[in-house]
Amino acid sequence: MVGRGISWSVNETAASNQRTDREPAFPKINTDTSTTNKSLSGYSLSSLFKGKTKGGNFQQFTDSLTDSSLRLYAPELRKPKSEYKDYISDWSPEETVQRMQHGKAVSLEKFRSLQDKLLLLDFSVSANDGNVITAVLIYLKRTLSKEVLFRELQSRQTALRHLICYLRESRDHRLLQELFRALGRTEDEALLKYKEHLSIADENKRRDFLKSCLSLPFSPEDLALVQDHYTLLERQIIIEATDRQAERGGKLPTKTMPILNMSLITTLYYCCFYHYSEAENTFSSPLNVRHTFKISEKQFFVTALAARAELKEWSDVDALFTCRNWLGFTKKKSPLSFQRVLQDYVALVDDAELRITLAQKHKCHDIVINIYRDLKDRQQLLGYRGKVEMGSAEERKIDELLTNQQIRWKN
Repeated sequence: MVGRGISWSVNETAASNQRTDREPAFPKINTDTSTTNKSLSGYSLSSLFKGKTKGGNFQQFTDSLTDSSLRLYAPELRKPKSEYKDYISDWSPEETVQRMQHGKAVSLEKFRSLQDKLLLLDFSVSANDGNVITAVLIYLKRTLSKEVLFRELQSRQTALRHLICYLRESRDHRLLQELFRALGRTEDEALLKYKEHLSIADENKRRDFLKSCLSLPFSPEDLALVQDHYTLLERQIIIEATDRQAERGGKLPTKTMPILNMSLITTLYYCCFYHYSEAENTFSSPLNVRHTFKISEKQFFVTALAARAELKEWSDVDALFTCRNWLGFTKKKSPLSFQRVLQDYVALVDDAELRITLAQKHKCHDIVINIYRDLKDRQQLLGYRGKVEMGSAEERKIDELLTNQQIRWKN
């Protein structure tokens, strides 16, 4: 029953401060003295109990009390207790959970003993209703000590998972850390602590926080990642400070991309873009970044190629494909397929006619298809369909474009 909200679970705390023994709603008595039966005004309480009047007929007074409208002002006390169950809140833990499942208002304050609270929790788990489980856990969290709550949840894994989820969503990280510590889940505790860096805006404070995280009980794999994160941010801070100083001195063009708190690959791209020819012993050298963080040859090649091609530094691009053998001879080599690399090159050609000629020559089908689509040239696209392999992804792409009603073809 996930779809039903648990607004009543929040209101149950406020409702608990009100009376749980509710009474039926009775008609409001008209207290306007001008409309009161004047025949009753001549009687005092003393005369009523003595059976005497102060000048009127006592029988007239007693007869008026038998009026059916007046009888509504008092409840009928002889009805069975079960009929007043909704008013006196006399529900068992199981009945309370059933009412909660149907969205009815309840008060959990009447369950004060540990046994009743645990029964309430167990029935909510048996009902398999996540909203009810969460509502009961909120009540237990408020009324039980942490030690008792954590101890009882160790044997109730379903309720434990709901509490962990609730604490994460409510950002109660302190209590969640205490829970992990009590359960002996030290790695979860360490990861939760590490995630606090996301809320630290200042990069220097974030770096110092990451450094403090290195002493937490991470698994070996996670510890290596946290170490890399700290080292990367420390390097980014140094590069940013150096580049800002170079900008002010006119030694570096105005930057158009950030580096602080960026990913490793973005940092490598930044270094390939602004510091490609720097010596390897500098922090901003792309080769230094590659070796420090053990970036693969293929990943370095793709990133460097994208950065230098963006700047149209074709000599650097050519050098990326050139290698020498042990005899000193050079040859072209790529860690990627040349078809993929060539397609990236062709896409960078500004002139549309030259770009489409090169794409057709080297069978860069995606580029040709995209050009005809952008030109809204249906006839050329239809003619090119016969040049691609039957049943290929390129043919399916062309068919989808040709049947696309949103494209306004010019022919």
